[in-house]
Amino acid sequence: MKIDEIQIRVRYGETDQMGVVYHGNYAQYLEIGRIEWLRKLGISYKNMEENGVMLPVVSLNINYKKSAVYDDVINVKTKLKSTPTAKIEFEYEITNQNGEILTLATTTLVFIDMKTNRPMKAPQYVLDAINN
Repeated sequence: MKIDEIQIRVRYGETDQMGVVYHGNYAQYLEIGRIEWLRKLGISYKNMEENGVMLPVVSLNINYKKSAVYDDVINVKTKLKSTPTAKIEFEYEITNQNGEILTLATTTLVFIDMKTNRPMKAPQYVLDAINN
């Protein structure tokens, strides 16, 4: 399945008093990875919503291995787990600049029709972008 990688420099405000990244910030790193993964396929959340499709997270699993610290350059690898249906699942690996694994994670998101507020099949344009 398709894989994308991005780099993010840890900002001071993302750390706690001990100088390590606060655990809740990893969900944002995953979101950045996921949004860029979609963007590189030519898909944006904004356009999806303009076309009546929401994509909320329904499951988030994070396994912390090692802490990131202020000014680290972290690499977020985002991988599509399987072909989307009414849901889309991603796997992530976050490493530091030394290649050490910091975090392993998965997310599941569901395609929601904004008019009915009900799950729907993945839009064809999403499937087409993934299969190209």
